[in-house]
Amino acid sequence: MTRSDLVEELAARFSQLTHRDAEYAVKTILDAMSDALVRGHRIEIRGFGSFSINRRPPRMGRNPRSGESVAIPEKRVPHFKPGKALREAVDARTQVLLSASKPE
Repeated sequence: MTRSDLVEELAARFSQLTHRDAEYAVKTILDAMSDALVRGHRIEIRGFGSFSINRRPPRMGRNPRSGESVAIPEKRVPHFKPGKALREAVDARTQVLLSASKPE
């Protein structure tokens, strides 16, 4: 699902929202989440999951072309951990889809 798919879904579910309002709502939520992660905060959405920042320590890498060693600096990367309800819903839905597609 893409950002535009989210906008379409939101506009379809809530008829009082115009397409422009739905687009603004999605943009606002994603911007707020990005800003929180940049500031180092953790985001928890009950029943869905949590977003946090993981630290990748500096390390020595290798340039695949030349073979020379390259110092790779420390990085902070976003991490998503699905919540129990989301994991169970995905697993249950996957089982239903798999059992429906098996020939008997």
